[in-house]
Amino acid sequence: MGRANPSFALRPFLPEDVPVLAEIFRASVEGLAAEDYSESQVDVWASAADDEEQFAARLAASLTLVATMDGAAVGFASLDAPGHIDFVYVHPAVAGRGAGTMLVDALTKLAAARGAIKLTVEASDNAQEFFRRRGFKALQRNSVPMGGEWLANTTMEKPLATKTVLQ
Repeated sequence: MGRANPSFALRPFLPEDVPVLAEIFRASVEGLAAEDYSESQVDVWASAADDEEQFAARLAASLTLVATMDGAAVGFASLDAPGHIDFVYVHPAVAGRGAGTMLVDALTKLAAARGAIKLTVEASDNAQEFFRRRGFKALQRNSVPMGGEWLANTTMEKPLATKTVLQ
């Protein structure tokens, strides 16, 4: 029987996660971005996970966290530099239920702990409000070429609290 309030947990990315994370990526793009992008743009974007070896290398090169519900992966996020978020994707079935917030909150803490003074992300049109609610501000619009299509996104930034040294 399902719970009214499922609890999410975080764990590090493991190489064996690649197939399910690729599926989450594709489901998220296809299920959550269709209102903001054309069908051909969504198809090209979703196909970025089709080369699982390349997708795995990108995840492994970053600090990647996996959100789970009852032990099953439902989302993931990556910090590919001390202050840059590369991926934040959750399965549409759990969108809006806290998994994405938990992932971004964790990356924010990790970035600050690693000395970053700000956090940046290239937010898709459908993700901008999500990031805005978490303290990110829009800096610039971008057009990214991908597979013969141009996809728009917005670079967003959030200042991180810096530790003050007592003298």
